[in-house]
Amino acid sequence: MRYFWLIPLLLLTLSSCERRHQSSSNIYSFIPENASIILKANSLESLESATSQNQLLKELLTYSQLNHFKTNIAPVKLIKPQEDLLITISKDLNDSLEVTFITKQHIGLFDVDSIPNLISETFTKGAKSITKLDFNKNIYYTSTIDSVFVLSNRLKLVESAFDRGTEPSQWENLLEISKDTKSASVLMDLKKNQFNPLFYKYDFTEDLSFSNMLMLDIDIKQNDIFFNGITKATDSSKSLINVFKNTVPQENKIPTIVPNDADYFLSLTFNDVKVFSEQLSKFNGTDSIQDGKLVFETITEAGLVEIDGRDAFIIKSIDGETTRSNLPQNAYSSFRSFDIYNLDNVELFKSYFNPFFATANVNYYTSIDDFFIFSENTDILETIISNYLNSTTLYESVKFQEIMEHLSDESSMFVYANPSALNSIMNLNFNDDKNLNLKNYQSSAIQFVYDTDYAHVNAALKTYKTKSTNSSVSEDINITMDETILTNIQLVDNHTNNQKDIIVQDLNNNLYLISNQGKIFWKKQLDSKVIGNIEQIDMFKNGRLQLAFATSKKLYVIDRNGKDVAPFPKVFNDDITQPLSVFDYDNKRDYRLMVTQGKNVFMYDQKGQVVNGFKYEKANKNINTQPKHFRIGRKDYIVFADGNKMEVLSRVGKRRIDVKEQIDFSENEIYLYRNHFTTTNRSGELLEVNQNGQVSHKNLSLNEKHFVTTTSKTLVTLSENKLTIKSKTIDLDFGDYTTPKIFYINDKIYVSTTDRQAKKVYLFDSQAKSIKNFPVYGTTAIEMENIDNDSALEVLVKGEDKSIIIYEMN
Repeated sequence: MRYFWLIPLLLLTLSSCERRHQSSSNIYSFIPENASIILKANSLESLESATSQNQLLKELLTYSQLNHFKTNIAPVKLIKPQEDLLITISKDLNDSLEVTFITKQHIGLFDVDSIPNLISETFTKGAKSITKLDFNKNIYYTSTIDSVFVLSNRLKLVESAFDRGTEPSQWENLLEISKDTKSASVLMDLKKNQFNPLFYKYDFTEDLSFSNMLMLDIDIKQNDIFFNGITKATDSSKSLINVFKNTVPQENKIPTIVPNDADYFLSLTFNDVKVFSEQLSKFNGTDSIQDGKLVFETITEAGLVEIDGRDAFIIKSIDGETTRSNLPQNAYSSFRSFDIYNLDNVELFKSYFNPFFATANVNYYTSIDDFFIFSENTDILETIISNYLNSTTLYESVKFQEIMEHLSDESSMFVYANPSALNSIMNLNFNDDKNLNLKNYQSSAIQFVYDTDYAHVNAALKTYKTKSTNSSVSEDINITMDETILTNIQLVDNHTNNQKDIIVQDLNNNLYLISNQGKIFWKKQLDSKVIGNIEQIDMFKNGRLQLAFATSKKLYVIDRNGKDVAPFPKVFNDDITQPLSVFDYDNKRDYRLMVTQGKNVFMYDQKGQVVNGFKYEKANKNINTQPKHFRIGRKDYIVFADGNKMEVLSRVGKRRIDVKEQIDFSENEIYLYRNHFTTTNRSGELLEVNQNGQVSHKNLSLNEKHFVTTTSKTLVTLSENKLTIKSKTIDLDFGDYTTPKIFYINDKIYVSTTDRQAKKVYLFDSQAKSIKNFPVYGTTAIEMENIDNDSALEVLVKGEDKSIIIYEMN
């Protein structure tokens, strides 16, 4: 039976559920005795985005077997668990699929009355009360037993749940050690499932298995999938993993001579080849292996590599001279000063390493340092020699180095596959012969690290795009949301890794925190749209940052995990009309939170208490700009527009400067530019207010609908199609532009604006020169920063209604 390939389908359907993790160990006793696969959902919020976008999972769904079984797991979309959800898969005597869902019962978990096209009927069998469900012409059964909800497509499995034993389930210990930080965990009984762990040249039969039990934690990224777990087999079982028993994993050296364009390689390591050989003989049920014994007696690694359909077999010796002395020395040819020799024992590898190298036929060999490479043909030996001399080996490649960041240097068995080989491996595990679109999965690997009586399992199926050349801009990640994005994209500091995360809100007022790799950490339902930007504060002065912001009726402070921080949110009866202003006057993390409501401003401390020392009588007219804090010398100023008046206040809310003129404010903000409070009026004049309240006017010839933005020393304006940076003007195409933004990064100024009509993002330097390879595609104002601490800057922008694009600038 090969039901383990249902795992990707389970992951995709689980993404529609919503839950909050809690401990629920007592549900394990309800797992059916004949279960062969158990999947535990750990982080459905992460799955919600990752599984729907992951290219590999999308490709797997094209297999007919997965489509065929979609109906059997359809009820998972109707279950809304608040704790761990288990899905078990088993088979009956007719080899038909049996699916069971198990979780803790709670109100709203499975609301029969709210589910369309569902017919329910409750009946009793003795003391057992069971509900029969007809859902889209498929029959399911459900019951609640000791506060545990059980649903299955088989009546017998629900009935047997009433008779569960009091002893812990055989699965419980392994499931308990699974990591809740990962997207999901899966436990497989390999005695009931054939399992091909990225093997390519050998297929396991019904009576020959790889191991007995496999537990994996699954971490799904934007397009990458990582596995970590353990596998175990009993001594008496005929399981291949046990051939590494009593051996110590070694560092895999074969990648140092495998060409970069290799399709596949398999590496086996051991500290004692004699012990390994004895275990392999026991597995094969043969006497101690004699054929090739002298050739292999000093090796610590053996491997198979495939290049363009041709195989080579490699051994790594700790005593090259001894190995060489045990091989024939009749030279066949020479290639770039490396001798190639004839070999008379064609089945040398097949007989010694069966079943690992079951296809091996070797006629020639050569040696490179302490490596010995064998093949049926000489051309692949020449290819390996050429790549070794040119340093174009897999070990030297970035794609391999990147994948090794997720794997251990030492392993008992290591399997690597490029897209073509990965496709072949997938087809081995399904009935269809598919040509999958896996071109970005340049490096995939799985390793087994034997440890006492079990093996650690690590795997990575990782996308890799060829790095762009210098001075290029390439699309790095495209994040697709389920709903239309409502707000501009914003970057926030991640205090756990000193990188940047993404925060954005969708049309349903869900707020999302997303990693710079596109993984959704959480989403939080808000009452309405966030007004303006989200601020970050260190409320407890411990380096852990919170998010502070306002909606129309609430003032929020939430933590890194999306949880409200008491006593927030504060609820207001009247509308909040400007973005939340956060002031930290002396950079001592004694924050002041200013809330604007029409003509009024209210000052709160970081504990949500009103600051009694702040006295400000309400404005004469509605406040029409966000209050800002500026410092000039030792003086603090709070500045905002009140109708036609510029208010300049002190910390305590008293008027610090009496501005001498009425101002017909434009739609632009007030900035501190060259130590003047600076804005524009509707006539397109630049207005600068000094500390005596005097207003200077400068005619910039701007039209009524114009934009202005500044830093302390840089002024940028945009009027119609004319963008001016420090008095240098660029003529853009006519369009619908966003307010220019100024970024100061690595001692360099960048200025950006986006033409929403043409969907073009423009980027310039301080001399008004376009940055090479811009404009790029985008529909909103950008964010720009080094978000992942590498050598490249990133530009983030909204693409289509539901997408976030991350460009990398090299």
